[in-house]
Amino acid sequence: MPQLERLAARHAYLVHRFEWQNRAYFARYVPDRGDDYFDEFADRQVALLLEQDRGTCHFHVLVDDDGWVIGRFNLVDVADGSAELGYRVAERAAGRGVAQEGVRRVCELARDEYGLRRLVASAALANPASLAVLRRTGFVPDGEVDLGGEPGLRHVRDLTRESPV
Repeated sequence: MPQLERLAARHAYLVHRFEWQNRAYFARYVPDRGDDYFDEFADRQVALLLEQDRGTCHFHVLVDDDGWVIGRFNLVDVADGSAELGYRVAERAAGRGVAQEGVRRVCELARDEYGLRRLVASAALANPASLAVLRRTGFVPDGEVDLGGEPGLRHVRDLTRESPV
């Protein structure tokens, strides 16, 4: 069973590999991060860990039984009991409930470990699978958003209420 782990320095190579191998797949649903993301990856990883140490973000990787990263589940802009959830799952793991399980687990961590009461997440209208994951994990639509020039839908989850999952 895949394990959700808090991002650590030891994950750098695995996260880089995950992002690189899935770059074209992710670009179908969200704007591409560009070559600079990969060229400056080591510096970005250090910056993420510093943000995490300050408590403004909580980053997680989902690691399969062989030790490879198959998903990322991040809580960013943590403030006043709230955060924004972002996630992505490897193409090879898509359609198997991995995203739903990862979102469910990170919601539990957000509530139980980080003391958060509310999460916000957005997904592109062109990504019905991601929209379904949000709804299945207790997120409620809360308005339209622009996601890098693409129409999307913002969702909110009240962590003080029981999830349907």
